[in-house]
Amino acid sequence: MKKQDMNRDWIATAETLSSALPYLQRYDGAIVVIKLGGNAMGSDEAMETFARDIVLMRQVGVNPVIVHGGGPMINAMLDKLQIKSEFVDGKRVTDQATMEVVEMVLSGVVNKRIVQAINGQGGRAVGLSGKDANLIICDQANPALGFVGAPAEMNPQVLHDLFEKHIIPVIAPIGAGRAGETFNINGDTAAGAIATALNADRLLLLTDVSGVKDATGEVVTELKAADVERLTEEGVIAGGMIPKTETALAAVRSGVRACTIVDGRVQNAVLLELFTDHGAGSMIRA
Repeated sequence: MKKQDMNRDWIATAETLSSALPYLQRYDGAIVVIKLGGNAMGSDEAMETFARDIVLMRQVGVNPVIVHGGGPMINAMLDKLQIKSEFVDGKRVTDQATMEVVEMVLSGVVNKRIVQAINGQGGRAVGLSGKDANLIICDQANPALGFVGAPAEMNPQVLHDLFEKHIIPVIAPIGAGRAGETFNINGDTAAGAIATALNADRLLLLTDVSGVKDATGEVVTELKAADVERLTEEGVIAGGMIPKTETALAAVRSGVRACTIVDGRVQNAVLLELFTDHGAGSMIRA
């Protein structure tokens, strides 16, 4: 590379850092809950990039909380163990045998992979599940689904304790029942409940789509709650996007400043969303 081109690149980098200053100031000390799923978990390279972004956030004063899923990994292990899954209205019935596999994969494999990736980039991450310190107490969501939980009580003090020590919590969506049961929780639902309990500044739901689209197929970068309700009634928001928008609405109506459905396929999507004018998805406000 020519020296002139190198100088141009360094100047562009400096300009980028300078333009980010108002956002760095805005989010200093803020709590940002990030639901990790989809593309960012699909390869070692994507995980490394995501981990570096999270460490950068913590370095500039943001308190990130990672909540992760792991559906494909759970499916692979159930197939390996020859445990058949049944579905009711598109949702997995979680019996005792399935629940043991879910907890093993989420808390034991996926969680530690994320923790290791963040620590490998110089961060300080600790893996938890909703069972730790009774972070998430669940009721049964639907008897027909078995051990699928709906968050009923939240005890976020353990997360505040970690923030004080500049530690990044990485949370598997597993909850404790009132009678000692273990419940599987939808990852988006768990992230929304944690964001609400922390009165988080932002909730970011990483996914494999570009965001919420209107009737013409164009991504809508900003929506109010009324917009989401209208698009859902019209059938424009449908399928797998409905649980995400429902989570977003519940969060912003409970005090979370904004929720963004972020295109996790975009490199550095979290940084783009927080620290630039451009953004990387659809932001929903109350």
